[in-house]
Amino acid sequence: MTFVLTSAAFGQGERIPKLYTCEGDDTSPPFQWQGAPEGTRSFLLVCDDPDAPGGIFRHWAAYDIPADWTWLEAGLNGETLTHGIRQAINDFNKPGYGGPCPPEGHGPHNYHFRLSALSEPTLPVAPGATCVEVQTLARPYVIDFVELVGVYER
Repeated sequence: MTFVLTSAAFGQGERIPKLYTCEGDDTSPPFQWQGAPEGTRSFLLVCDDPDAPGGIFRHWAAYDIPADWTWLEAGLNGETLTHGIRQAINDFNKPGYGGPCPPEGHGPHNYHFRLSALSEPTLPVAPGATCVEVQTLARPYVIDFVELVGVYER
């Protein structure tokens, strides 16, 4: 089975609904996945905007997601710590998910939601770690990853 990431909120290359952006509730969309590779012991889900004017802007890193999970519900925010899931400090300098919020008139931005299957059940991350730090620490443990790209502009 192929490793696949989907969302009930938007499809590959489709517009991310306003609800999940800074113009809405600014909470995370729902995600489902299947076909995780053998040896997966946890998941890492990140969201990056490579179209940001200052370079890659990191919106989210949720990690230590249990290996037997196949979904994340909508509505996670910086206060959500369910079943041991941890969240990094994003480039808004806040914990958890920070939705798409491109500069007005800057055109469409592509938001890359990337789910990585990891060979470790937990990451050795210090409290207050940033998305970049989490991604760097996770890199040696990545077995495989899948991406879902959504688009948003203001």
